[in-house]
Amino acid sequence: MLRLVCSALVAGALIVIPAAMSSHFSNQALAEATEKAEKAEKGKVAKKKKRELTAGQKSARERQRQCGREWREAKKAGQIEKGMTWPKYWSACNTRLKGKAA
Repeated sequence: MLRLVCSALVAGALIVIPAAMSSHFSNQALAEATEKAEKAEKGKVAKKKKRELTAGQKSARERQRQCGREWREAKKAGQIEKGMTWPKYWSACNTRLKGKAA
């Protein structure tokens, strides 16, 4: 009889405890989500201004665009050597264009 009562108590506890914990954690998750949303709202109001690109960054981007145009034209014309990939081409082209600028 004592075993039956103890078993019933343990079974009841196993049912009640997870239900109580899930409501506690869901309330906690809701509070965290609300807090994150409020922080995001504040972040939208005070956005940082983007910094200007440096002269080196601007010239690097321009070289990459120019090399990209050359790569596409050479590829269409079939002038790309076998085994040449964009990174290899970009490295050679970038070096060549830097040499011209200097």
